[in-house]
Amino acid sequence: MEVAPPVFYLISGLGADERVFQFLRLRGEVHVLRWLPPQHPREPLPHYAARLAAVVPVAQACWLVGVSFGGVLALEVAQLRPLARVVLVSSFAGPAELPWVAGLARATGLHHLLPPQLLPRLPRLAQWFFGVKNGSEYQLLRQILQDTDPNFTRWAIARLVQWLGRAQTPVVRIHGTSDRLLPKGAARSQYRLPGGHLIIVSRAAEISRILNQLSAAEAAPAEST
Repeated sequence: MEVAPPVFYLISGLGADERVFQFLRLRGEVHVLRWLPPQHPREPLPHYAARLAAVVPVAQACWLVGVSFGGVLALEVAQLRPLARVVLVSSFAGPAELPWVAGLARATGLHHLLPPQLLPRLPRLAQWFFGVKNGSEYQLLRQILQDTDPNFTRWAIARLVQWLGRAQTPVVRIHGTSDRLLPKGAARSQYRLPGGHLIIVSRAAEISRILNQLSAAEAAPAEST
C-alpha cells in the first residue's frame, strides 16, 4: 500500500520568518505558516490561531512544528486540527516554564513599558540570549531582528505573557541544553540537543533527522497493512 508523504507545517518564533528553517531537510511536503498582522492590538490568541489555521485542511494528518513563540501557536492551532501532531522546538507548554520575569510582567504589566525595538538595537545582547555563534548564525539573527515588526512584537509579547498554556496536548519536544531564554524546557523534552535557543539553525541536521524519524514511525503501521 502506497503511503502519502508526511506534511509539515512550520511556525517560526517571535518576529522570525522562514529563514530559520532554511537548513532543515525534511522528507515530505513542507509549508511555512507565515505570521499574519494582528487584526487589533488585543486580538485573542485563539482567534489569531484560527486565522493562521485556515490554510491547514481539517481532515489532513500533519505535523505542526513550532519554534519558540511559534510553539504556542502550534498548540493553539492543534486545538482546531485534531489530526495534527505537535512538535515544540525551543518552546514551552505553559506559563510555569517561563522565566520568573514573565510572571512579574503578568502581574505588573511591565512588558508594556519595554520598547519592542530593544533587542534589534542591542544585537550582541540578543546573541548572548539566543546562544548563537559569530559568523553566519549571528548575521542571520541580526537581520531577522532588524526586520521584526514592532507592532507584531508588542502584540505577541502581551499574548505570550497572558497565555495559560495547553499542557494537556500531547507533544514531542526538542530543546537546547544551554537555552538561556527558556532554560526549563530541556528538562521537559524528549530530545535534548547541545546548543542555545536557536538550535533550529545550529542543530538543523539533528532536528531534521528527528522529524523524519518521527514521521516515518507514524506512517509505519499504515504501511504494513
